[in-house]
Amino acid sequence: MAASNTKGMTTLLLAMLADEKKLQWDQPVTQLYPSFKLGDADTTRQVLVHHLVCACTGLPRQDLEWLFELKDATPASSLASLGTMQPTSRFGELFQYSNLMAAAAGYVGAHLYDPSRDLGAAYDDAMEKKIFGPLGMKSTTFDMERAQKGNHAWPHGDDVDGKPAVADMALNYSVVSLRPAGGVWTSAHDLTRYVQLELALGKLPSGKRLVSEENILMRRKPQVAIGEDEYYGMGLMVDKTWGVTVIHHGGSLIGYKSDLMFLPEQGIGAVLLTNSDNGQMLLRPMMRRLLEVVFDGKPEAVGDVDGRAAAHKASMAKDRERLVVPADRAEVSKLAAHYTSSALGDLAVLKQEGTTVFDFGEWKSTVASRKNDDGSISFITIDPAVGGFEFVVGERGGKRVLIIRDGQHEYVFSEAA
Repeated sequence: MAASNTKGMTTLLLAMLADEKKLQWDQPVTQLYPSFKLGDADTTRQVLVHHLVCACTGLPRQDLEWLFELKDATPASSLASLGTMQPTSRFGELFQYSNLMAAAAGYVGAHLYDPSRDLGAAYDDAMEKKIFGPLGMKSTTFDMERAQKGNHAWPHGDDVDGKPAVADMALNYSVVSLRPAGGVWTSAHDLTRYVQLELALGKLPSGKRLVSEENILMRRKPQVAIGEDEYYGMGLMVDKTWGVTVIHHGGSLIGYKSDLMFLPEQGIGAVLLTNSDNGQMLLRPMMRRLLEVVFDGKPEAVGDVDGRAAAHKASMAKDRERLVVPADRAEVSKLAAHYTSSALGDLAVLKQEGTTVFDFGEWKSTVASRKNDDGSISFITIDPAVGGFEFVVGERGGKRVLIIRDGQHEYVFSEAA
């Protein structure tokens, strides 16, 4: 799974629709898809097509909703959920990455491609006929079952003791309903075909033009600053950290990490697909290594990987010292059997062969317990690649609760009757 490297392909579809005069980059999204709605009316009115994948609307990441409550999710419900989300910064003020907004970009494009069909089916068909087919990307698909029936790489992650292990695929199904943001399965061969099209500014190897130079380049224009030497375009990042322009994007799902990068001025690119959470440590060094090879640069990339690996092992060992595995029986005995959250669904506490499992219906994980510095107790998921979700034990309104937080939001699971 290439995960968020799907985003650049989705904006490539938008570029092709712009060539066909079905959309304009500066056109209000509500003109093309009237039911498009964010939680804030002012922001909704401001959103133009090029804002859908700009990470600049002020809409926060807010991923936990689609990661936890995925069973009944559809493209339409994913779009509708945007209507419940509020911006947390002013329009254009900050880089805030939103998978749901990127999914909306793909589904708006799908609606323009074939308004008579279901959004998901129209998107899949558009990507296959307009991009994957012409580029010869024969191993690329959004079909989870098709991908896993073939020769595929299974996801991996560290177990609680830092040993690599096969991970469960279940949580990766969460991306199906918002696949324009990250649901593509592909191969190094196929992803290279896509990068070659970017380098050729829209021309196929045969010389035939697939997309105009003007619209393929629109996706690389600055939308919002990420840092001093990096900005976000539309599903593509432009990085000048080392004094060379590198266009790239990363991808992350459960047990899969990817990156693609290309040097537009030199006509050189590379792709990286890994089937391990630890693959994250290779992404930035891979870019550095590419530049070292091309420009005879000082060799730092290999040392960077070694340093990241050592720091990762040290961090895991430090975290492991504070965990009780299996989870502390006395603390487990204080938990309710079932909890529910209006935003994240249901949680069942299961006791299996001496371990404690948090079961969310669509996916589950063994948990460890930890006593925090403030005296509170947390339960933390520890299964490979889904480890790290932390639930703090508490009480509210006379009910037992488990609290999980992301960077900007708090979600409460309350004990169910």
